[in-house]
Amino acid sequence: MTEPLFFDHNAFLKTLTSRPGVYRMINTSGSVLYVGKAKNLKKRVASYFTRSLNRRIQLMVAQIAQIEIIVTHTEAEALLLENNLIKSLKPKYNVLLRDDKSYPYIYLSMDETFPALSFRRGARRGKGRYFGPYPSAGSTRETLQVLQKLFPVRQCEESFFRNRSRPCLQYQIKRCSAPCVGLISTEDYSNDVQHAMLFLEGKTNQVIDDLVWRMEQASNTLAFEQAALHRDQIKHLRRVQERQYVSGESGDLDIVALAKTGGSACIQVFYIRAGRNLGNKSFYPSVPQQASEQDFLSAFISQYYLDKPVPNEILLNRQLKETLLLEEVLGQQAKRRVRISCKVRGERARWVKMAQGNADLALQARITARTDMEGRLQALQQALMLQAIPERMECFDISHTRGESTVASCVVFNEQGPLKSDYRRFNIEGITPGDDYAAMAQALERRYRRIKKGEVALPDLLFIDGGKGQMSAVHERLQDLGISGLTLVGVAKGVDRKVGMEQLFLLGRKAPIILPADSSALHLIQQIRDEAHRFAITAHRQRRSKTRNRSVLEQIPGIGPKRRQRLMKQFGGLQELSRAGIEDISSVEGISKTLAEQIYHAFHDKG
Repeated sequence: MTEPLFFDHNAFLKTLTSRPGVYRMINTSGSVLYVGKAKNLKKRVASYFTRSLNRRIQLMVAQIAQIEIIVTHTEAEALLLENNLIKSLKPKYNVLLRDDKSYPYIYLSMDETFPALSFRRGARRGKGRYFGPYPSAGSTRETLQVLQKLFPVRQCEESFFRNRSRPCLQYQIKRCSAPCVGLISTEDYSNDVQHAMLFLEGKTNQVIDDLVWRMEQASNTLAFEQAALHRDQIKHLRRVQERQYVSGESGDLDIVALAKTGGSACIQVFYIRAGRNLGNKSFYPSVPQQASEQDFLSAFISQYYLDKPVPNEILLNRQLKETLLLEEVLGQQAKRRVRISCKVRGERARWVKMAQGNADLALQARITARTDMEGRLQALQQALMLQAIPERMECFDISHTRGESTVASCVVFNEQGPLKSDYRRFNIEGITPGDDYAAMAQALERRYRRIKKGEVALPDLLFIDGGKGQMSAVHERLQDLGISGLTLVGVAKGVDRKVGMEQLFLLGRKAPIILPADSSALHLIQQIRDEAHRFAITAHRQRRSKTRNRSVLEQIPGIGPKRRQRLMKQFGGLQELSRAGIEDISSVEGISKTLAEQIYHAFHDKG
């Protein structure tokens, strides 16, 4: 084993405590190589300097220049700290869970006379109740649609609700009871809200019992239309219950299954809430070489659950070494007992097997896709006569509507496919509307100045959606910026602008390259080009919509949110404000004569 060059581990170990804590291994450049926790810091750190280590650990230890220690009171506290440090520092040799998206919830506002149901993601700051988390936005919205059919609780925004003078379309299609215009009593609406809450809590049978009682009461009082409504609700609830019920389960649990092959791994998490299967989600954490399945799964559990709601039980397809410690830490977070089970029987064993099968299939599909990507890259290398297989590719595209709201997109691909975390969009300003060359030049300058500063990696290949003219303009701009060392490829539509007839232009070649329609290299280029086009169009539409929906007041300097709100309240809306004279406008508190004139002319000096 090679001893570390810059670190005297013997001297360091003499100073170490035997208390629990967290250690950070750091190299000569100051980068954190590894973060770990220990019940006994001295024993754990000393174990890295024995001669019986695997090759991965030896490579890591050889790079250590210093080790930093944080002593904690308990091992559980060390586990929490380790998780936070791994997420913030992203050490090279740790198992990393790359899942930064917040999970969606269903939110029920509780501080209103007529509460609303809505989709929420991110920080849970509202005063109402949150139900979830759900595995995806799709499953959340599907549940909201089911709720609309069962219990017509409003799902509109507060601003929309407050300004209704007649029922909206949701009332016409029987998805809302129109509380905005008083077509339902507060008591009846509260009953619907209560039933929706019970349904989201998984207490479907309790809802059905209450609806049966109400149906019988309505029938006894000859309110047959109301009785029929409750009968239909019961029927729909039964159908939903049949579709979502998980046999043998009645509480909250997650099923976590690991599939690992070589340097690739997939973890499937199935979410069972109140006996209903809410779906599953796949994770593909980075896998350090020679990491054991137990270490890998433990790292996932600690990183995944320590910052989100924890179910009562977690079922695993692998045994963990630190089961008791993880149960203790998760239990402290949830303020109740949390069980982590591996060896289960009967119905639970069937669900674990199902999760395992899903993980295996997902991992195999990912490996196949990666293999396919490798083949495409090799074909691209041959087609463009490159010296090496490209490791990073970028593509720019421009989108606008007759010069309005111009947006440039930059998408990035690597050997695994789209690298969406590196995608960028640029709002183009200060050019002649419709000048795509100037728009491209501005986008390139903003993007590649960051590359010159070392903030972004330089691509091997740069694709431009356009022919010789566009490519030449881009080449000149890159030379002005001092960018070299990348291959520039122009992708033109070709004859009749048909897909599969694309022409590829390279600097220094007079004739374009035309690849066969079934070429895997062409398919990759088309995928990258189309992704840049999609990303640019999406960004352009969002910007155009935002611009067109802006209030006239927002475009006037000196009119902030408070003044806008004061004007809207004083005049009852934009329409009445547009009819007002300068004197009337200047009578509003905070609006000077000069500002009133600007507001007046903003409405009357158009065109």
